[in-house]
Formats: sequence, structure tokens, C-alpha cells
Amino acid sequence: MDFEIKGFDGAKITLENEKITNGVRFFDVHVVLDEERIPETVTIEFSIPDVDIYAVWSPAIRYDRHLGVNWAKRKTPSRLCSWMPLHALVSQNGTNRMTVALSDAKTPTALRSGICEEDANFKWEIQFFTEKIAPLQEYRATVRIDTRDIPYYDSVYDVVSWWESECGYKPAYVPEHAKLPMNSLWYSYHQQLDVEDIVKECQLSKALGMDTVIIDDGWQTDDNNRGYAYCGDWKVATKKIPDMKGFVDRIHETGMKVMLWYSVPFMGVYSESYKRFETMLLYQPSNDFFALDPRYKEVRDFLIDIYSKALLDWGLDGFKLDFIDSFMLRGKSLEYDGRRDYQSLEDAVDVLMTDISSALRAINPEVLIEFRQSYVGPAIRKYGNILRVADCPSDAIRNRQDVVALRLTSGNTAVHSDMLMWHRDDSVESAALQIASALYSVPQISVKIATLPEDHKKMLAYYLAFWRAHRDVLIDGKLLAANPECANSIVCAEKDGKAIFTAYTDTIIDCSAYSEIVAVNSSRHRALVLKGAEGKAYRVVDCMGNTVGAGKLDSALCEVAVPLSGMVLVNA
Repeated sequence: MDFEIKGFDGAKITLENEKITNGVRFFDVHVVLDEERIPETVTIEFSIPDVDIYAVWSPAIRYDRHLGVNWAKRKTPSRLCSWMPLHALVSQNGTNRMTVALSDAKTPTALRSGICEEDANFKWEIQFFTEKIAPLQEYRATVRIDTRDIPYYDSVYDVVSWWESECGYKPAYVPEHAKLPMNSLWYSYHQQLDVEDIVKECQLSKALGMDTVIIDDGWQTDDNNRGYAYCGDWKVATKKIPDMKGFVDRIHETGMKVMLWYSVPFMGVYSESYKRFETMLLYQPSNDFFALDPRYKEVRDFLIDIYSKALLDWGLDGFKLDFIDSFMLRGKSLEYDGRRDYQSLEDAVDVLMTDISSALRAINPEVLIEFRQSYVGPAIRKYGNILRVADCPSDAIRNRQDVVALRLTSGNTAVHSDMLMWHRDDSVESAALQIASALYSVPQISVKIATLPEDHKKMLAYYLAFWRAHRDVLIDGKLLAANPECANSIVCAEKDGKAIFTAYTDTIIDCSAYSEIVAVNSSRHRALVLKGAEGKAYRVVDCMGNTVGAGKLDSALCEVAVPLSGMVLVNA
């Protein structure tokens, strides 16, 4: 494999310390500048033959796994608060063909690949300094290239272990409540919050198997126009919530914990704090709000104090810390300012989030801290204990694909679905697809329980009870996700001889390696084909848990009728 280096004047770039360990190739990229200054983009190029390569896989390349062409490469961008430096090529049968990862998940980088039509070779680019960073004179990062003939997800798992063990990204402690179902109020309420109604919903939610409620955007403003013009002060909108501490106490009385939403970077022009910070801003995402610049100690202290005070004064159990990928350098923020104690934005965000996490855990070691895509990956796992799928209302396909991507790349950090919602007039079987799409994550529910039809309530109660009974396998077991190019046609979690499958488009369930099997039918077919379970007893239930069939499998390949969103349980 030949590497070509493309740098810039005044930069000496070398590839050093090359080694092969357990079949994986490593080398360092070492950049030395003639003086301390902002580096320009550095690119390492190489190519490999297009042999048995069928799809591209990356957490940042969502939903569309086509290979791409050399003149429009598939791209995995990465920086501290957005995505992660991992990009893979996968064969048709799901084996790894090449997985490239970087040790540095903080610096803005990009991994790119595309097929060259002239010679049928894949052209790769490893790029460093893809966005402006603080001046430096020396930089080093390790490149990891894995071409082992193993399942693509095993190659991904190994990258995650490498980040944790050798690259300094030690994940945060995960409290037990981070791994229990939640009721998130965003889709069900948006900004129309009502104390009495929410307390009643919490009572219903707890009875169904949810343990935490997330109070989302709207608690801090009387303005319900869905913008961020009033963000920044983080004072309670008393017309909606007259007494926040009393409100939290009432929710605690239902048996549920309480998390509160904050948009970390945003400072609205109508906030009282805007004048204080108007010269400490990064850029303007919209006409009426800005992103704060954490390179100023005053900004960091302000934010840390906001969350610490809320945790102490209101008795909260956790925080949904949103939009940290909006920390970006633009316009005047690229200019030098001696008032900053950090010139590197990535360093400042790292310090901010580390200090927020430390301050909150010093008050409550069990505090829950949620982030969502795209702020996921090894760096973010240091700060938070919950990583959630990005908003995809009622979109079962997107939810399942992103759940899989997060599960493969998040180690033991709690992975949560996007908030699950559906229309109350939908069939109960169709509504259940939303939950089946997210079985391998901690479910967040976002429908008003009180308004659901009775069969929907029964379905929700059954699925949550099933999830809780099997969560040791569903979220602690190893995830096997086939056919990423087909939105993962079948997914399996396995642990200690037990397996739980969900059939999305592929309906053949290979039971031969397991003593106990559950298979959920989320496909258009009303039957599943069980392979290698001859002589075993089975039972079929519908999406509400009603038994609709039972018997013994009488052949090595046996078709069993299973309704939509129903399950077949073998030896279970």
C-alpha cells in the first residue's frame, strides 16, 4: 500500500512508527510546521483494488450505503462534538474489507473513499485540519487500518475498544437509570407544557414501565414559536410552571426521575444575558440567537453554574444537553482575542463539557446526561452516559439504522432511541413497529398515554414489559447487524446462549447456535422461517402479548405464522 502526502508550504509531514499488530496496520502521521500557526489541510492518499467491496459504512453516512465515486467521495467528517473518525468498506456478505480509524477524535478530520472508474480502485483520503483550528507547531495522530476478513461489526467493535484502551477516551460511568425506559415530552407536548397534565402522564408512564421523564424545550419561555430567541437565561416560565421545585417533587412522588432540556450554546437576543455575552459569541445560526464561545472562561463558568444551580435548587436527576455540535468557528470568532484563555475551540469545548460533567457528578454521582447525534463518539462518551438517536419522528427505518450505528460505536454507554411516536388512529400492529425498530436501545416514548386507544396501551405495556424482562440481552448483549446496505435486514442481540432477533426484511431466523430464541416479525410477511430448531417447542404472541399459536417445530426449516409486530418464542 503506497501513501501519497499532500501538505502545504512550511510543513514537514512524515509517516512514522508503522507496525502490524494482530493483523491490523498502524502508523503515525507527524506534522511539524516551520513556526506556530494555523495549519492548512493535510491529506494522506492511497488506493486499494475494488475486490469484493459492496457497501460503505460509517456512523456519519446515514441511510445510504452506496460506494460513491472518486470525484464525489463518501465522506466521514469528525471533530470533538460531531461524529467520529471511523469509515469502513464492507463486502456483500457483511465482512470487513477495510476499516480506517484515527486516534484523534478531537481535531477536525475527514475520511473519504470513492471508486475510480478508470482503474476500478478505491481512492482513499485521510484529511487533517479540515476546519480552522488554533495555531500549532507540531501534531501527531495514529492511523489504524484493518483489512481482516471478519464481520464488519467486529472490526467496528475493535476500533471502539482501541479508542477506550489506547487513545485516552475513557467513557463516563453509566447509572442504572440511564438504562431504563423514559417518557420524553418533546413530540407529545412540544412547548405546550401543562403541570397537571404532565404529572398525570407520569403516573400512567410509571405504571407502564417508564422510570424517567424528560421535560423538553418550553419550560424556559412563554414564547411557543419553536425558536431560540429567548434561550440563555434559563429561568422558569412561571406561567407554565409556577414552581419548578414543587413540580419536580410531584413527579418524584409518582416514582419517576426528572431530566431537563438545555440548548447549551444558544444565547437568544431577547435574553437578559445577551448584553453580557454579545462580544463572546462564535457565530449567528439564525437572526435571533447566537452560539456562545466557550474559549472565554466567563462563558464556561456561566454555563457550569446554570446547570449546577438547577441540579441543587430543583432536585433534578439529569440533563438533556442539546446542540453542542453548534459550537463552530465562523466570521469574527476566527480572529484572535486576548481575553480568551483557550484559542482552540475543540480544547475549550472539551474543558467545558468535562467541567460540566465533573461539577454535576460532584453533586449527584448518579446524574443522567444525554447527548444526541451528531454529538456522539469516543470524546462525547467521556462527558455523558446517554447517547440518543437524532430526531426522526415516526420513522422506524431511520430509528433502527441509527440505533444500530450507535450500538456498534458506543460500548457500554446507554444508547437510546429517538422519541417513539405514532398516530392514535394507526393500527396497533403498525404502531408497534415504532417500538420494534428500537428494541436494541433504551426506548424513549413520546405519545400522550391518556389519549391512546386501549389496544395501543396494552401493546405499549406488553412491549415495555418484554423489553425490561430481556434487557440484559437487548442492550447488554452483543449486537449482530446484518446487511447494513439494506438498512439492516435482520438484527440480533445474543448473550449466554440466548438470542433476540428482529426480522425487518430478511425472515429466515438461524436458531442453531442458541438454546433460547425470540424472533420479532417487523417484516411485510406474516410468517418467519426458523432454521436449525427442529424438535423445539414454540409459542407465538401478537403485539399485545396474546398467544395466537403454539407447537413443536417439526423440520430443520420450518415456517411459522407470526403476525406483524408479533413474536415467536422458541424454548422461551
